[in-house]
Amino acid sequence: MSDFEANAYGDLLAFWAPFLLLHLGGPDTVTAIALEDNELWVDLLNRHLLSLLFQVGTASYVFYQSFPNSKLIVPTIFLFIGGTIKYTERTCALYFASFSGLRRSLLPPAQAGPNYAEIMKQHVATGRTRPTTPEAPRGGTHDEAEKGNPLDDRTVIEEAFFFFTTFKGILVDLIFNFHEENSSRKFFTSNHAKDAFRIIEAELNFFYDVLYTKAAIVHRPTGYLFRAISFGSIVAAFACFYVLNKHGFHEYDIQITYTLLLGAVSLEFVALGLLICSDWTIAKIVTSEKHRGSQFKGSIFIDFFLMVKSESSPFALPMICARWSRSLFQYNLIESRLRKWPKWIEKLIDPHLRMREWLEDLKSERMREWLEDLKSERVEPYSEELGELIFIELREKASSWTKRKMTHFGRDECERKQICSARGERALENRIKTGQDCQKLLRFVRDFDYGESLLLWHIATELCYNKDENENHHRKYSKVLSDYMLHLMIKEPDLMSVVVGIGQIRFRDTCAELDRFLSQYILNESNPNKTEKYVCEQLLDVPTTEPPAEVKGDGSKSVLFDACILAKELEELKENKWEIVSEVWVELLAHAAINCRPYMQAQQLSKGGELLALVWLLTVHLGLSEQFQIATGHNFH
Repeated sequence: MSDFEANAYGDLLAFWAPFLLLHLGGPDTVTAIALEDNELWVDLLNRHLLSLLFQVGTASYVFYQSFPNSKLIVPTIFLFIGGTIKYTERTCALYFASFSGLRRSLLPPAQAGPNYAEIMKQHVATGRTRPTTPEAPRGGTHDEAEKGNPLDDRTVIEEAFFFFTTFKGILVDLIFNFHEENSSRKFFTSNHAKDAFRIIEAELNFFYDVLYTKAAIVHRPTGYLFRAISFGSIVAAFACFYVLNKHGFHEYDIQITYTLLLGAVSLEFVALGLLICSDWTIAKIVTSEKHRGSQFKGSIFIDFFLMVKSESSPFALPMICARWSRSLFQYNLIESRLRKWPKWIEKLIDPHLRMREWLEDLKSERMREWLEDLKSERVEPYSEELGELIFIELREKASSWTKRKMTHFGRDECERKQICSARGERALENRIKTGQDCQKLLRFVRDFDYGESLLLWHIATELCYNKDENENHHRKYSKVLSDYMLHLMIKEPDLMSVVVGIGQIRFRDTCAELDRFLSQYILNESNPNKTEKYVCEQLLDVPTTEPPAEVKGDGSKSVLFDACILAKELEELKENKWEIVSEVWVELLAHAAINCRPYMQAQQLSKGGELLALVWLLTVHLGLSEQFQIATGHNFH
């Protein structure tokens, strides 16, 4: 290699160095895989910032070594600027997405409040009955929707962005005032279930963008400016290299350089398209149109953005319009115990071979857990009918609390806490008030803790579901919610850790008792009936005149036959049975959502989202949360 070719190769190496910065900056759609990536900011050495400084310093050193004789000095400068901006964007996004950084950015300025000393002096001097304090301004600037009119996509994104900016402090356990609560509750109670969940889906999408993408950094005036500079720099670097006289460069090196440049430019155009079509861009344009009379009003650009994001549009792009997985994982206790082996193992093992007996003997507790994880879980698609069932129940609960609040202002917070802590008893009490005989069911929620009650009602729901074959949407969705909640308790214990307690112990004891029952009465060679329905029939045939605790003692935490007693009590309700069961399940779901820590909800967003997260945010907007605790002063006379 001649000196000229060596210098050319060195120039190319200097030109390639900024590509490291460019690709370390990553795509706009991913900055963190998990929340822990953001939390590295709490480390003493501040790894993200050190990484930024180290990588920029390395690229600068390589660039310095080729300066000023490099033929590629101009495109290298352009690429260095673009790469530095991209990597800085990622670093800033990780900082502001950390819970400590997010909390600092959301904390309101310190307020001393009204001058108590001055107010009391005036009160004594004027002789008024009670002191006067200024009334706080009402929160909320959006228009309340007219009930009966479905919301268009533009309004959904606008309202979702409004509520996101109002309530994003919920992620870091900030509290809100009652004016914000009233504004939110009035809006959601005046809408249909479908529109309420559409808004919440879009709002959760904003939460996801803040925590896991660069959206919060890019979608601000300085962010748009630097994005324009980085985009222009990368395109300019490509143009400069394209028109450059490449005499002395090896053909293979030129091909590599073009590949790197084309990849960088392509990624920039994709990022630009996603940025333009994002909810953030639409929300900001619509807000500008509404408040400033923007020239974008009625433009074909917004209509096009909405067209590719609307799920009902034939031109919709799935990767853009999808907001969450719309899937509910299902875990059924009886089904899982009947199917001991994953299906693919069942096909490989002949039941008459000794290998099955050998494997049965080998199954330790750890191996049981491993095989349990291998079993494929059922998935039920989320339906609007299920969302409507949940929404109606929670809206009625919020409405009943609002009426009590207006008539008994002094007890409103106590009433709110009781509603938030309800896990089935309020649904049963309301049925009793309407004259229905649900008194015997109350003990199955009052006398059992949450984890025990959830497992109890899950088994009872399964027993009743297999005995009653009448088509009923309350029956269908009671089973869906039942299997979904057990999946959360068993497969997502972190989400339920606050409310479940020793649910895992009870679950294992219940599984042990069910396994013994199945081995004695169901799983034998002479019995061809090994279906869930047959198992449920056999369980219901067991005499349950005496409480299981009195017969067996308290050594086992199993609730198998307590559930049989509950199922028999439910069977006596006949036509109203499934309405009551569905109401109890909605309350159990809401209780778990209300008490789940926001950090755990935020973690779940990176996995495709959960119905639990939607219900959590819905309860907040309906005022069914203990994070509304700031009462403003009243005008006393």
